[in-house]
Amino acid sequence: MSVFLPQRRRLRPWIIAAVALLLAGCSALRLVYNQGQTFAYWWLDGYFDFDVEQGNRARDALSDWFRWHRATQLPDYAALLAQAQRQILQDITPAEVCRWSDELRRRLEVAYAHGVPALADLLRTLRPEQVRQVERRYRKADDDFRNDYLQATRTEQLEAANKRTVSRAEMVYGRLDDAQRKLIADGIAASPFDARRWLVERQARQREIVDTLRALQAARADAARAEAALRVFAAHAVLSPRPAYREYQQRLYEHNCALVARLHNSTSAEQRRHGAERLKGWEDDLRALAAQRHTEPDRGERLDRP
Repeated sequence: MSVFLPQRRRLRPWIIAAVALLLAGCSALRLVYNQGQTFAYWWLDGYFDFDVEQGNRARDALSDWFRWHRATQLPDYAALLAQAQRQILQDITPAEVCRWSDELRRRLEVAYAHGVPALADLLRTLRPEQVRQVERRYRKADDDFRNDYLQATRTEQLEAANKRTVSRAEMVYGRLDDAQRKLIADGIAASPFDARRWLVERQARQREIVDTLRALQAARADAARAEAALRVFAAHAVLSPRPAYREYQQRLYEHNCALVARLHNSTSAEQRRHGAERLKGWEDDLRALAAQRHTEPDRGERLDRP
């Protein structure tokens, strides 16, 4: 139900293909997922700049992860979408929207946890120059964040947020009317969302990750310590260790759930049927993907990183 709700908390995005499952349109979903192993490798390589041995280990680990994910997680996602098709035809409360968001978050946590041992093995092979590459990549990611969320004026920031939210909503419900667009605009204007505060939090987590990677290298950490560090990264992405930011997260989460509920409850029967059909299309795609045999991507030559 809350497919267009901004995530309350963010896990590490190396499982980017799993997130794409619930965001891509029906015509693209199968292609996105079937190329997910390649996309995930590019993403990781962009941060770590793998050598040949590390690259081969990463590809093997991703192949194992996607094989597991296709066989065990896609049927579960499809079942969740089947439930959502029934829910989308009814009115919904803010608490129910939050529960749907939490269902998605829990599935992402399962997906991340399954990859932790292999990712920990990779982290233990990193060299100091590769940690410096992570720092450089974080700076680029922060620049991208500023471009997306920190436009020059508040008016421009609100316009960008409205555009993002309307696009997500129309992906589910089809065309929104003027009243629904105003509902979104009013809700975003009243939101406690603070992009600068979010950026400060992101940068604090980045420093934590880089400092931890250096500490793991210095200590020649074993697998158990590396895995524990990865679990801490995920826990802090879900819930900040900083109390003031946790309180802000909760206020923003509750506001977003209420806004999604108001928008959904404003939709017509035709818009809800459109949403149910869209969800059914995603469900069918996931079931078809789950039934497909996992195939290895052609490794070929090392590709330029996006």
